[in-house]
Amino acid sequence: MRIVSLVPHATELLFALGLGADVVAVTHECDFPAEARDLPQVTRDVLPAGLGAAEIDAAVRERTGRGQAIYELDEQRLADVEPDLIVTQQLCLVCAVSYDDVVEVASRLPTQPQVVSLDPHTLGEAMGDIRTIAQATGARDAALDLVTRQRARIDAVRRAVLKAEPVAVAAIEWLDPVFVAGHWTPQIVELAGGRDVLGFPGEHSEQSTWEMVTAARPEVVVVMPCGYDGERALEEARRYGDELRGTGARRIVAVDAAAYFSRPGPRLVDGLELMAHVLHPDLVPDAPAAVYEVEA
Repeated sequence: MRIVSLVPHATELLFALGLGADVVAVTHECDFPAEARDLPQVTRDVLPAGLGAAEIDAAVRERTGRGQAIYELDEQRLADVEPDLIVTQQLCLVCAVSYDDVVEVASRLPTQPQVVSLDPHTLGEAMGDIRTIAQATGARDAALDLVTRQRARIDAVRRAVLKAEPVAVAAIEWLDPVFVAGHWTPQIVELAGGRDVLGFPGEHSEQSTWEMVTAARPEVVVVMPCGYDGERALEEARRYGDELRGTGARRIVAVDAAAYFSRPGPRLVDGLELMAHVLHPDLVPDAPAAVYEVEA
């Protein structure tokens, strides 16, 4: 089977299911696992480089307000790789090529590929995507094994923090303007022994204000700008340090959102382990990735 992945978390899932050899093209943002970086890329970012947080937000709003995506699909290159299956998403207008555009382009391809959309809103639905890909590719045994391993890790975190006092958490997904994390992140916070004071499980990320964040009285603020790695998240946290310190939180940390929180792929479980370590380091002493401390 020849598979094209048009969303990074689908690429991660395909490789996790042992289907990496079948993936013939990916997006320009597919950077995990490392092997994906060497595959042909069939998308590009249309936003100019070097924009700040507020400028990115304004540019995204302007394009989506006109019904335009912020990514473009290279139809010719897509045709050249002759896909049998295209995996995409409809969940987020700013995370991938427009689903409608993908379906339209696929209908013109000689191979007439099947188009599968992964659109999880919760951690459970993200786990369900494993079965969706398995059904489309025949990777049933690998999917059962992956689900079993993921559930075991989730259960281990739940047992570790079972008797801990929940920590009040504000998960910040963008800093100018302020967006509080939604979808699966509030669930991850709860499973990790926390209480998300602003986000709602399964709901879209919501624009907020620093006044509202402060009024929620978080004990810990986790800075996780959508699509940014840990170092870039730390850079953003320092840029908005006054606002973050103004929340009164006793601890402020930045994390690699692109790897562990923004993408609803297999590494969400790593994100859960990371969050549990942030909130209860005495109970979960090992972290799967770096935690960047911000002066509170």
